[in-house]
Amino acid sequence: MAQQREEDQLYPIAVLIDELRNDDVQNRLNSIKSLNIIALALGEERTRSELIPFLTDTIYDEDEILSALAEKLCELVDLVGGPKHAHCLISPLESLAASEETVVREKAIESLKVVAAKQSPEEFEKHFLPLIQRLATSEWFTGRSSSCSLFPVAYATLPATSIDNQNQLRKMYTELAKDETPMTRRGAATILGPFAAATHAKMAETDPAAAIAIIKDEIIPLFNLFANDDQDSVRLQSIPACVEIARLLDNETTDNELSQTMKGLISDKSWRVRYMVAQSIVDLQETFGSELIVRDLIPGFTALLKDNESEVRAQASSKIKLFCLALPESTRSDVVMNNILPIVKELVNDVNPHVKTSLAGVIMSLAPILGESDTIENLLPLFLTQLKDECPDVRLNIISNLAALNDVIGIEQLSQTLLPAITELAADNKWRVRLAILEHMPLLAQQLGRKMFDDRLGELSLSWLLDHVYAIREAATVSVRKLVATFGSEWAKTVVIPKVLELSEEQNYLKRMTMLFCVNQLLEVLSKETVEEDLIPAIKNLSKDPVANVRFNVAKTLANMGEVVEAAVFESKIKPTLEELLEDSDADVKFHADAALQPKIEKMDCLTESVPKTEVKAF
Repeated sequence: MAQQREEDQLYPIAVLIDELRNDDVQNRLNSIKSLNIIALALGEERTRSELIPFLTDTIYDEDEILSALAEKLCELVDLVGGPKHAHCLISPLESLAASEETVVREKAIESLKVVAAKQSPEEFEKHFLPLIQRLATSEWFTGRSSSCSLFPVAYATLPATSIDNQNQLRKMYTELAKDETPMTRRGAATILGPFAAATHAKMAETDPAAAIAIIKDEIIPLFNLFANDDQDSVRLQSIPACVEIARLLDNETTDNELSQTMKGLISDKSWRVRYMVAQSIVDLQETFGSELIVRDLIPGFTALLKDNESEVRAQASSKIKLFCLALPESTRSDVVMNNILPIVKELVNDVNPHVKTSLAGVIMSLAPILGESDTIENLLPLFLTQLKDECPDVRLNIISNLAALNDVIGIEQLSQTLLPAITELAADNKWRVRLAILEHMPLLAQQLGRKMFDDRLGELSLSWLLDHVYAIREAATVSVRKLVATFGSEWAKTVVIPKVLELSEEQNYLKRMTMLFCVNQLLEVLSKETVEEDLIPAIKNLSKDPVANVRFNVAKTLANMGEVVEAAVFESKIKPTLEELLEDSDADVKFHADAALQPKIEKMDCLTESVPKTEVKAF
């Protein structure tokens, strides 16, 4: 009996071993994901003495398995006996942290951070610091590179009185910063900012002056080292570090210690470095003093806007709004007019669509800074140019931000300048241009409000239902639905529905088909009463249409209406018409009528415009 109980206790670990050796990757992966269940079944002692050693010694698997294991191990802290025994998880995580696969290493490091956070200071110094030392001095760069990410959390966890260990960590980090492999140096550069913050915070607990001294004497030389590295992958990581370091220093020290190196990075020979500067330019603004901004960052930012690489120009363009808003208020307008706007005028006609798209997303934000007069004189011509740009994303970004312009120049000025251009584009010979404007109509409706939209664009929006291109008619029905969702059912009853119902009297059957498509779209946003009172009678009249395509789409439309109205309305007003269509001479009409009368399991699919092979989609 005792032997049977022992076998039962061994069964979970046997299952785990068996599954880990299974030929099926998914079985092995499922086994790894069940480690916490296995550990719970084994108990704390056996998990420490059997499961963890097994995982440490015998797992050599595919990256997907190792990644799952690296992610799962940190969840076993409580299952191995809590923080005082958490160190037993270090060994397998250490092996994973030295893996060749980057994803595995990253997940192992994140798990090690979780384990470190749960250890007592004594356990941390006893077990975690030796781990960092082993990784930092390992033969392969993978271990050394991984160790870098542990330095900030290690330094922050050490007691303020543990001076020797702090000194040892800084010394090891300095060695990694000078490592022969660029991958390790890149890893060290990536965490320079957090490491500087942790170093400063720990030292400031006891001696604030010494904290600044360490930043000047040890951290800034490393920043300069990274910023002048021969590998651009290392240099670009020094830029976020510069931001973090500058936050720890006063403006004078920042000027003396960081500004020259930062100027070099702004004009770095690698576009990837300049791209990172453009990405971080607003963060640099926040940490640099106003004098440095005027002397270094404004010329640097304008240089990035004129960079010969389109990726840099696009990234810098996307920062125009935040950069200008972060400028000192007293000089903001002058800087925008004299330094930024001349370059913006060039970027509007940039050869790269990504640059123009980025610019279009932020250019409207200059209007509140410049004020009404300068906006009308300098920005409106640029908006008109972008509104006619061949790139649809450029046009979309301009239309999406009309509210900001409206707040500055007023709706009357807006309607006199930009809306005529929109109306002109809406009648463009190229159907794709018309489609782009059409798709933006719901957004324009939100920007302009009901009255202005009705006066200037309402009739235009409905006229697309009669366009000779099917794609335009189809998009118009969707646009009308969105407009009704914006302005409400009452607006639909007075403006939209009369126009839509007029289509049912058109001679061309394609126009009558468009009416059906539009009704199906409107069912989603109209009230039951409106559907019953205004739409059902018109649809019933079309049930006797001479074109079979119209009749079977009537059947499909009535089926969709049945999903919206009350059951009694369906029985009294819809079902009789469907029963009449069951007797139709056309097989497709009978089929769809029969389908509409079946019990409703799910809503029928949206209509599709079906046209006989002998006819064409034109009128």
